[in-house]
Order: sequence, then C-alpha cells, then structure tokens
Amino acid sequence: MPPSSPPKARFQIASDQSVLVSFGDQVSIPVHEHVRRFVRFLELEPISGVRNLHPAYCSVLVKFDPLKLRHEALEETLRGCVERMDRAVLPPPRDVEIPVCYDGEFGPDLDDVAKLHGLTAQRVIELHAGGHYLVYFLGFVPGFAYLGELAEELVTPRLTAPRKSVPAGSVGIASNHTGVYPVSTPGGWRLLGRTPVAMFRPASDEMSLLSIGDRVSFVPISRSQFAKLEHA
Repeated sequence: MPPSSPPKARFQIASDQSVLVSFGDQVSIPVHEHVRRFVRFLELEPISGVRNLHPAYCSVLVKFDPLKLRHEALEETLRGCVERMDRAVLPPPRDVEIPVCYDGEFGPDLDDVAKLHGLTAQRVIELHAGGHYLVYFLGFVPGFAYLGELAEELVTPRLTAPRKSVPAGSVGIASNHTGVYPVSTPGGWRLLGRTPVAMFRPASDEMSLLSIGDRVSFVPISRSQFAKLEHA
C-alpha cells in the first residue's frame, strides 16, 4: 500500500516569536487528527529553540526563542515535520467518565437552556449526558478542555454578559461545545451542572485530567453522590 500524501498546511507569522500552522478552516475529525499527529511528532522529535506548542481546533501555534530561531528557518523545518508526521504513533484515546450533578445551584442556566429550546430540564440533562465528546484541545485556563460536539438540540450561544466568577467544576455549554471549568474564573458559558472531580491537578505528573484526543462522557449523579465524591 503506497504511503499517504502529507496533509496540506498553511504557515503564517503570528507574532515576532510564533508561527501558526493551520491544517484547514473547518472543525472536523480528520483536521483534528492532523493537529494531534503534528503535535505528537514535535513532542517526539523536538526542535531546539521551540518553547511551546498550542494546539487549537484546526491549527497549532508554535512559539519559539527569537534568539535561536528565525521565522523563515523555522517554517522550513516545520514543513519537513508535516511531511514526516505520519511516522508519529498516536497513543490510543482514553475513555473518561466525568460525574456531574445537574441539580439546583449547580446548574443555574439549566432551566433557561431548556426554555430556549422548548425542552424540559430533564431532556437537556439526557441530551448532554448522552453525548460522547472529543477533546479537541486544552486552553483558556490550565486544564480547560474544549469538548465537542453537542447534540443539535443543545447548540446555544454564550451568555451576553459573562459571569465575574464561575465555580471550579462547573460544566457549561457554548455554541456546539461543552467543557468543565477547572478553576474558579470569569466565564460566559451556560452552566448545566458541576462535577466534584478535579480537572486541574498541579501536584500530579499529568496536571490535566484530560488530554487532546480523549473521549469524554458525563454521568449524572445525585447531591449525596456529589458530596461523597467531593470528600473522597
């Protein structure tokens, strides 16, 4: 079987210390796989002078030390990496279950989301917990995973005015994506519930519970189960 041709990539200067490598403009599983494989290749064969890799839905932002690298030289090296990245063996995706309590103050936007779509609150919970979500990338704050995609019935815009503080563990939706706030922070996603599970673990070798490529499902739990897990 002949080797597959390398994916098309677009290179742009993003700043005086970064290059943006894009594999398309549409969010899709094939494009996500290109992003994931490219990041994996650069992790296995790091480039001297590259400081950080920041994957997104369709692209990877490559930040570098301007005292060691120049845009032109780095782009040439990265083009070679794109041509060879199919050699990188991706680790199998993990299936991660996250318990969520959708009750009361844990889900302050649950009723509003239900009314917006002409659904019952219970149906919103069923749809959200019935999904199987892909971790596209991590960003915003440490440990925040962008998960997709929501059922069409739940596609909902962000709040018009973000909250000044969202409790850690809050599970929210925005557009056709969902995610869990790992720390208390301002945020504009609509909150459906909360998990007692720590998403960001700075004392652990793997500081984030989730990694790019993981598959996530949410499991509804009661208040009593939440309390037990929270103090476990």
